[in-house]
Amino acid sequence: MKYRRSERLVDITQYLLEYPHTLISLSFFSRRYQSAKSSISEDLTIIKRTFVERGIGELKTIVGAAGGVLFIPRLEKEVQKKFIDQLASRLSDEARLLPGGYVYLSDLLGESKLLRRVGRLISSKYADQQVDVIMTVATKGVPIAQAVAYFLNIPFVIVRRDSKITEGATVSVNYASGSSHRIEKMELSKRSLPQGSRVLVVDDFMKGGGTVAGMVSLIKEFDSTLVGTIVFAEAHFHGERAVKDYNSLLYVKNVDTKTKTITVVPGSYLQD
Repeated sequence: MKYRRSERLVDITQYLLEYPHTLISLSFFSRRYQSAKSSISEDLTIIKRTFVERGIGELKTIVGAAGGVLFIPRLEKEVQKKFIDQLASRLSDEARLLPGGYVYLSDLLGESKLLRRVGRLISSKYADQQVDVIMTVATKGVPIAQAVAYFLNIPFVIVRRDSKITEGATVSVNYASGSSHRIEKMELSKRSLPQGSRVLVVDDFMKGGGTVAGMVSLIKEFDSTLVGTIVFAEAHFHGERAVKDYNSLLYVKNVDTKTKTITVVPGSYLQD
């Protein structure tokens, strides 16, 4: 079947969006649409220009016999800042204040549209780094990790605090909870993370950083490398955190249970 250019443009765009960070040869598209490579090349030029103009991302052309095109989702700096400002405003709502000074996040992290934007936002930061897998702990960080993994087109693994028989053999580490200083345990299936992996740690909320420090210890147990750490939000913390090198989208600057006010500002994400 012969496709018209308009049909090819729609289908190629959809395919690129479905397979980000995947090298796709011109031969593949040529066979798919029964079209000459020169025609496919013209189609890709149009799509590349549109992606840049609309702030969708970058379409890289890789030359050579094993070359092709590679779609990298990105968000422009102005869009990133606007989105993070919106998140800070929503999180500053006094209705989110819970007993004990905790901040309610579950509704935000349950919004599929918001999660897609968060995933694209975080993936933009690490798009040019080699990341093999996303790691998170079995909390509200799971949907964030899944969203980031989608836009980087890589797997994600879930660290658990208790073993499951369906996980098989596991590797476990003890870590000190940064806020309570209690010694706790976390585990990861031996089959989940290949040795030598380059890992991006993603979490929802950080206080003392003990949970993140535990995941960093697990990464070392698998002879793997930590590429970076990013959290959705961090809280103001009195004392020294268990981790120092990390990024946050939001910073909960102040929580006052007496006046029932929350002050949330952009985190360190945009400072680099």
